[in-house]
Amino acid sequence: MGKRIITQARGKGGFAYRVRRNAYKYKIAYPRSLSEQEATVISLVNSTAHTAPLAKIRAKEGDFYIPAFKGMIEKQKIKVLGKEIKDGNILKLKDIPIKTRVYNLESRPNDGGKFIKTAGSYATVGRATETGIVLIMPSKKEKEFLGECRATIGVIAGSGRLDKPAVKAGKMFYIKKSRNKLWPRTSAVKMNVIDHPFGSGRGKRIKSKIAKRNAPPGRRVGHLRPRRTGKRR
Repeated sequence: MGKRIITQARGKGGFAYRVRRNAYKYKIAYPRSLSEQEATVISLVNSTAHTAPLAKIRAKEGDFYIPAFKGMIEKQKIKVLGKEIKDGNILKLKDIPIKTRVYNLESRPNDGGKFIKTAGSYATVGRATETGIVLIMPSKKEKEFLGECRATIGVIAGSGRLDKPAVKAGKMFYIKKSRNKLWPRTSAVKMNVIDHPFGSGRGKRIKSKIAKRNAPPGRRVGHLRPRRTGKRR
């Protein structure tokens, strides 16, 4: 009797495939209403679920967390919604000059920040248009945001985390386990026939199949979903 393949087991959402809720106890977001003020960096926090160290910021509206910038120290003062261009300051995009590096961008005004949160990453302010501000993202592609969206100036800390090799599989195991990532990744054709549709060495050149459009992930393994089938007339 066969068993669920990994894709199906993960899709079912059992406890073996869920991330620990405690791993994401720190929520990275600006307060919805943040007035112009001088805030303080209370502490730098190490979170296993995030690639960058987090900074706990104390403001009038309460404490909140953002990714720490390169060179941030505890008890440091940062300006919120002012005009000063300095690493760590939180400004609206319309108030940030061109060629400034920013991170923790808001997709829409007051949504808390959705883009650029990974260690060592940043976006560059490109140009202003009639409808908003164009930024050059880490992928080198341009994306336009509204001028009222908030962002933090600087480059996120932890850029060298990929320079040091893991050396042994045990260390990588615990790194992946902290975020509940699937590792190691086993090739499907190396499995037994009971574990995966691609398993065993037989049937490598089978006739292709078309997956149903509404099929769940486990049913689509190895199948394509073309826009149309049949000979074009």
